[in-house]
Amino acid sequence: MEYRIVADSSCDLNKDLKGKLDIGLVPLKIDVEGHTFVDDESLDVRELLMAMKNSKNPIKTSSPSPGEFLKEYEKADNIFVVTLSSALSSTYSNAVLAKNIALEKGNKFIHVFDSLSASIGETLVSIKIFDLIQKNYNRNDIVAKTEEYIKEMKTFFILESLDNLIKAGRIGRVIGQIATKLSIKPVMGSNDDGTIRLVEKVRGSKRAFKRLVDIIGEQGEQLEEKILGIAHCNALDRAEQLKKEIQKKYNFKDIIIVETSGLSTAYADDGGIILAF
Repeated sequence: MEYRIVADSSCDLNKDLKGKLDIGLVPLKIDVEGHTFVDDESLDVRELLMAMKNSKNPIKTSSPSPGEFLKEYEKADNIFVVTLSSALSSTYSNAVLAKNIALEKGNKFIHVFDSLSASIGETLVSIKIFDLIQKNYNRNDIVAKTEEYIKEMKTFFILESLDNLIKAGRIGRVIGQIATKLSIKPVMGSNDDGTIRLVEKVRGSKRAFKRLVDIIGEQGEQLEEKILGIAHCNALDRAEQLKKEIQKKYNFKDIIIVETSGLSTAYADDGGIILAF
């Protein structure tokens, strides 16, 4: 049976993963001072970062329309869809709406997963689906095992700036104020419902990254069976250093590094690091 994986463009991929997974990516849009960046292959992330740095107004992001999802749904009869956390974006509801339209038109199988995460979290969910397909699980088992994986997955991040998250209403101003005082670097994470939480307040970047490595061991289980993913925004050296520190302490099945595409860049901002496992 032929399956296709579809995701929104918050699903950050490197060159190897693009070739291996062959995911149909549906782009979100980022508006900076009236200029719209479409989060697709043609996007220049450096240009987006520069525009955000020069912008006095908050960025705006818009979800793909149901019609954009429908175009991807037309390419196969059995489709698994992975979206941004429904607590952060209307992308999930638009993907479900497109599913309902597609099912009225014809006989298809479409399941939409709410990743309860973003960026590298979506990537890991997509890899999980791909692996289950390769192992010839039937589609009901793929749904059940992937939903279980999503519930167990942990997402954490450290950002150089929380401005865009605050302005977009994704986190409260109190957390932002904490971060700007006394050079506090908050370690952030996702809640079980896909909202963003403050995990811990740490002073200084170096301590924050060291603490992030420790938190992996405190909150993770059976790490040798898991893949850890790191997404970075224009911070490859930092991502590779983090990978080395994690490898010293833990025996993950694999550790992958990807660069943030447009949507993740809009919120992670320059120097941001997101990890999931």
